[in-house]
Amino acid sequence: GIRRGVDIRVEKRLPMGGGLGGGSSDAATVLVALNALWHLGLTEADLIELGVGLGADVPVFIKGRSAWAEGVGEKLVPLDLPEPWYVIVLPPCHVSTAAVFAAPDLTRNSPPATISDFLGGMRMNDCLPAVRHLYPDVDAAVTALSAYGEARLTGTGACVFAAFAEREQAELVAGELAKSWRVQVARGLNRSPLLDKLTQLK
Repeated sequence: GIRRGVDIRVEKRLPMGGGLGGGSSDAATVLVALNALWHLGLTEADLIELGVGLGADVPVFIKGRSAWAEGVGEKLVPLDLPEPWYVIVLPPCHVSTAAVFAAPDLTRNSPPATISDFLGGMRMNDCLPAVRHLYPDVDAAVTALSAYGEARLTGTGACVFAAFAEREQAELVAGELAKSWRVQVARGLNRSPLLDKLTQLK
């Protein structure tokens, strides 16, 4: 075992409880980076086994590539997806996943989605109606963003996002929404920048 320690400072840019995977990404980055810096020799499979114990979203960030996830989050099938620009609206609230899962109006009998469903354009989120009912701020954010594109929820929220083909279009929409909302614009990526950093370390 390793007896060394490490001091880590995190500069948070993603809101806590926003459903954007910030905490999971941080955890995955620490595992991957320490494995490289300390020359531990752990395989990707080893890291994923460690990561899934920290959170269901951690393995996909360890993998560092767009993927379809099944199981607890550890069964990953790589996918090459479009890389659009996203407008992300950050409502001023924190969504409780437990409260959403306990909501009486949450749909619980939807058939399992498949990769072919997803690639065919199915973008269903059973949590959306329940979250909109429980959290008026999220409901208002969905309504506001829907005026410009297909507004979708990040897991159980609280953030709401829509995809745009061009950066200029996304920034125009963000500029309008920023008059009333906290908004960010981000580019979708199939490959994590962390993989490039690891290549530089070798």
